[in-house]
Amino acid sequence: MYIYDKDKMLTYLRGYLHGAHFLESEKALGFACDKHSGQKRKDGQPYIIHPLSMACYAVALHGTTDDMVATILLHDVVEDCGVPLSTLPVNDNIKRGVKYMTITPFEGEEKAAMKRRYFRELIESKEALMCKGIDRFMNLSTMEGIMDEDSIKKNIIETHELLMPVLHDAKNRYPELSNALHIIRASLRAIYVNLAIVHNIELDFNGSK
Repeated sequence: MYIYDKDKMLTYLRGYLHGAHFLESEKALGFACDKHSGQKRKDGQPYIIHPLSMACYAVALHGTTDDMVATILLHDVVEDCGVPLSTLPVNDNIKRGVKYMTITPFEGEEKAAMKRRYFRELIESKEALMCKGIDRFMNLSTMEGIMDEDSIKKNIIETHELLMPVLHDAKNRYPELSNALHIIRASLRAIYVNLAIVHNIELDFNGSK
């Protein structure tokens, strides 16, 4: 298991965000650190490492904006910390991105239908779309040996069947993000295809995007 250096990532991000004048992300960083304080990931590392590593990945991609980085830093605080969306200390566009990142079941909706709807709706927010792509890349990269077999298989199939088509279609909707989306899709494919081989999962690539 790779051990992330939380302090090093924090130092880097604070310097980058300040230099880039990412004012919303600076607010989001402090808020996320506070709300995730004391939380742990399944691998035992501090939870804040997850949004920090995602944000570091994001700022290396061409076209990443202040709102995107802020959405990444805050993407789990509503769902995992019980923070009301309306109280996030950021602009409405970022709140919208966090909203689309948060799974909210409808009354009477079956789980499979909810997941399909959730992934389809990501395209409505480019902040959520970028966030989900990077989120899934990070989770796929670290779940081996941490998650159970069924959860690993679910994530592989979900990525192939639900997330990849949305990321593909988003290139036409958000042409300014085509390069970043290409990198994210290529990174995802390299991981989940290899994981599928290891876990004996047959993926249907006929008509895949």
